[in-house]
Amino acid sequence: MRTGNHLARPQQGFTFLGVLFLVTVMGASLAGVGQLWSVSSQRAKERELLWVGTQYARALRSYYRNSPGTAAYPRHLEELLEDRRSVVPKRHLRRLYPDPMTGSQDWGLVMSYGEGIAGVYSRSERSSMKRSNFPPQWQTFEGLERVSDWQFVAEDAFADSQSTAQPLAVPGGNP
Repeated sequence: MRTGNHLARPQQGFTFLGVLFLVTVMGASLAGVGQLWSVSSQRAKERELLWVGTQYARALRSYYRNSPGTAAYPRHLEELLEDRRSVVPKRHLRRLYPDPMTGSQDWGLVMSYGEGIAGVYSRSERSSMKRSNFPPQWQTFEGLERVSDWQFVAEDAFADSQSTAQPLAVPGGNP
């Protein structure tokens, strides 16, 4: 009986080493997949930030250009949802979009000289993966290192374009 147990122990050691090797390989594979998913997720969030930022810039521009009397920017982003400055309320934005980078509604605000909101930016301090090939209205983002440096300012973006500018495609689906 001792002979049988003596033979079983070396086989158990090889099985243990095989399982340990398999677990190590699986762990390394999962780490690689996790890294790939993280990069893919970051790129998708940056694409969404470009789309959402463009929507805010267009809405701010529309609010400014449709001002009765003296042109002014809104003091609060909520004013873009229902502009009551004229007899017929106007909607400049469908809804308040969260910042794709942080997931919150807490946007950084670019204030105009008249104390209104002229633009928005993400409060995320993450480094940007996208550093080139921006849409024409955001060429000033070329080479910027952080997504918080991407400031979506209304008049800067659309100074040379007409009000019938082509909308950007919604990342991952329909508008």
